[in-house]
Amino acid sequence: MLKNLKLQKKHGLYIPLIGMAIFYLLPMYVMLATGFKSFAEVDLKTMWNLPQGIAFDNYIEAYAKLAPSLWSSAKMVVPAALISSMLGSLNGFILAKWKFKGADIIFPLILFGMFIPYQSILIPFVQFMNAVGLTGIPGLIIAHVIYGIPITTLTFRNYYASLPQELLEAAKIDGADMLGIYRHILLPISMPSFVVVLIWQFTSAWNDFLFAVILTSNTDWPVTVALNNMAGSQIISWNVQMAGSLLAALPTLLVYILLGRYFLRGLLAGSLKG
Repeated sequence: MLKNLKLQKKHGLYIPLIGMAIFYLLPMYVMLATGFKSFAEVDLKTMWNLPQGIAFDNYIEAYAKLAPSLWSSAKMVVPAALISSMLGSLNGFILAKWKFKGADIIFPLILFGMFIPYQSILIPFVQFMNAVGLTGIPGLIIAHVIYGIPITTLTFRNYYASLPQELLEAAKIDGADMLGIYRHILLPISMPSFVVVLIWQFTSAWNDFLFAVILTSNTDWPVTVALNNMAGSQIISWNVQMAGSLLAALPTLLVYILLGRYFLRGLLAGSLKG
């Protein structure tokens, strides 16, 4: 009897979860349906209807407009994610395993960077970037590296803190210095944390709009800015716009689909425990 009640309670949880999942996926359905419709079919009254036929003309047109910006986003996102991940790994190692005077003060100060809104530093940041000539893709890379260091440092610091100190002591006995311990021992076993921060940083940088629209011009727009500028001033081709939205979201979707299980393993490995 008690077992049946537990099963009923467990199955009852699936109903609200399924309902929330459907509600969350409704915009995705509208985007997909509209992306395959002709311009004549696009209407608010019929937005829930399936397209009358499957055609890829909208996607071809959207890709033609977004292709240069997709490449610009890739050139910005890959180095930004890699650099911020490596710096976060080094910071996390030093703050977790190399205790020095002031470490307990420096770590909270680094974390404070996560709570500084982009808008609050936008004007002085852009003025500084213009003064030193770092605009466009290089400026965007620096912006995302700076804003990525706090979360990557937190992730790696907590992961390294969970590792046994005996591991480092054994390496010291074998003659390894601090850099050797990091390179030969901690770096190879920290791949779960690298997956977590790389996915996080990739998504954050790819979806950025504010820094992108301020620091870039029409020659090196990332895909988020180009997608926004696809809308015409008089008539918006919503079918092409929706097709472009899917193309812009596809890289992050593929990252989570292909690496999602490793992302969860990294989280469960203690990378976000503190």
